[in-house]
Amino acid sequence: MSDAVSIYTCASSATATAECKGQVVISGSYGGRYNAWHAAKWGIRGVVLNDAGVGKDDAGINGLPYLDEIGLAAATADAMTCHIADGEHMLAVGRISHVNRSAERLGCRVGQTVRDCAERMKGGAVVTTPPPAISSGKRYVVHDVPGEPKVLCLDAAPLLGPSDAGQIVVTGSHAAMFRGRPDGVVGPDVMAIFFSDAGGGLDGAGIARLADLDTRDIPAATASAASAPIGDARGIYQDGIISHANEAARRRGARPGQPIRNFVSQLLDNARRSPS
Repeated sequence: MSDAVSIYTCASSATATAECKGQVVISGSYGGRYNAWHAAKWGIRGVVLNDAGVGKDDAGINGLPYLDEIGLAAATADAMTCHIADGEHMLAVGRISHVNRSAERLGCRVGQTVRDCAERMKGGAVVTTPPPAISSGKRYVVHDVPGEPKVLCLDAAPLLGPSDAGQIVVTGSHAAMFRGRPDGVVGPDVMAIFFSDAGGGLDGAGIARLADLDTRDIPAATASAASAPIGDARGIYQDGIISHANEAARRRGARPGQPIRNFVSQLLDNARRSPS
């Protein structure tokens, strides 16, 4: 049976397609409930996600017990052993950091290679039970004053749309680029944008988008994953502490150790003094 099962890789669970039905999925996404839900909805045998440095409230791995609720084998790769947002790289060089009970029953263990873990997941049954409903993956407006930029909290960066141009955006996403290459996720020219650093990760993959946004002079910074839960944009806005800032953000006063909310207030004050 397992010889007929494939290992399907994707940059993010949200980009997985019906092609992965009945297979094992290696997703570059962080291992929270949002991405666990996106993977499980297809009816698969198992999934390996990225632990994103684990972070506050275990946000980088809390999709594992969530998937145990439907008996789906799930594990995370250590972000320091492979690139987040790159399923192919995870499969090639990643090491397992956490497994759920359903994966343990198939022989998956901490310290295995991602490939070995995925091979063991091939022996699992296809789980077609719908995953429990989730409350993440939403948009919120946290500041809306006429004549000023809005402050938006988007739990996932792909929720950005053309109407968000000129606004200040806090996302729950990591600052990696899909497969390490420019990907168009940040399409509109926002005033500034914030992410989780996903623990930084191997080769700084979790913060790679910051330099890319410098090419467009878009201020961008990351919150330490230990300071606020990845996937929770409002939590990052309220509690996030800047760990890395690109040159465009530093020119506007961003500094590591600064609360994101304070830097957002700075940007709003500047906008009030220099109305367009």
